[in-house]
Amino acid sequence: MLSTPLSLGPHTLPNRLFVAPMAGVTDRPFRKLCKRLGAGHAVSEMVTSQKALWNSLKTSRRADHQGESAPIAVQIAGVDPTQMAEATRYNIERGAQIIDINMGCPAKKVCTKWAGSALMQDESLALAIVDAVVDAAGAVPVTLKMRTGWCQAHKNALSLARKAEAAGIQMLTIHGRTREQGYGGEAEYDTIAAVKQALSIPVVANGDIDSPQKARAVLAATGADALMIGRAAQGQPWIFGDILHFLATGQHRERPRVPEVLAWLLEHLDEHYSLYGEFTGTRSARKHIGWALKSLPAGEDLRQQMNQLETSAAQKAWLQSTLDRLGQQFERWPAANETAPLSPDLLPEPARACA
Repeated sequence: MLSTPLSLGPHTLPNRLFVAPMAGVTDRPFRKLCKRLGAGHAVSEMVTSQKALWNSLKTSRRADHQGESAPIAVQIAGVDPTQMAEATRYNIERGAQIIDINMGCPAKKVCTKWAGSALMQDESLALAIVDAVVDAAGAVPVTLKMRTGWCQAHKNALSLARKAEAAGIQMLTIHGRTREQGYGGEAEYDTIAAVKQALSIPVVANGDIDSPQKARAVLAATGADALMIGRAAQGQPWIFGDILHFLATGQHRERPRVPEVLAWLLEHLDEHYSLYGEFTGTRSARKHIGWALKSLPAGEDLRQQMNQLETSAAQKAWLQSTLDRLGQQFERWPAANETAPLSPDLLPEPARACA
């Protein structure tokens, strides 16, 4: 089911498994990597609606879609309908083909300004923003990402979803948590199922989907039209292909070979350095490399060693050497529950010293 295309306005998404917009994570290089490895759709990090910040380096990087496959989807965040309309037009002029409204971010610095999931506390303001964005977008499809509500006592996703659909939203994503939960506890899917039953537009389920089996279970629990993967893609962007294969065949595919992962990482890093520059790129790449190393035996030792490297060339050389050594012991990328320890002889000297 997830492998079938999904129509969104004039666009056809190649499958129904999406990568979630995550601030500081789903930049252009990461979106491209996820799409290459199976994601059918990727939404950008949220772009502010504050015009004074549009020329900032941070926003210009987030609005960079060079070489990214269509359709280009940009998430915008804000609290003022007029500003959100201006941000819609601004991003469309710069290549956005889908506009996504952020009503799901739980971050305190966003919610204290009444943006993100805080908007769910004020349905009239939330709908005024939807109206303004849909009107400004014209023929460009507008989507919406929200949570189940602000808190357990105020779960209004169903009410807001119905009104958003009536206002012209063409696809809705729901993270199965309230803002109060943040990313804690477990996601619940009953609310998503209720919204799916009530709406005629595609509904996307998000939250705690971290394996092929969980993807199958969430589809069964919600009846959703598509799934969105967030944190589980960090360090293992091939999860999209894993899920698609499992749902199509009922079988788990083999884990990627170590040289394959190395090639993906190096390609990703080259584009990452190109976008951010040498100094910032080297430092921001550490989290992506660290996520990949996390599941490895001695992964924490390796991550600490890698974090001391100060140049992109040193990072790439270290990664090449380390994964070449890993490939001598493991043909395929070790699973998180891999019991075999990494042979001390295959660790670089500094990591052996830390063991």
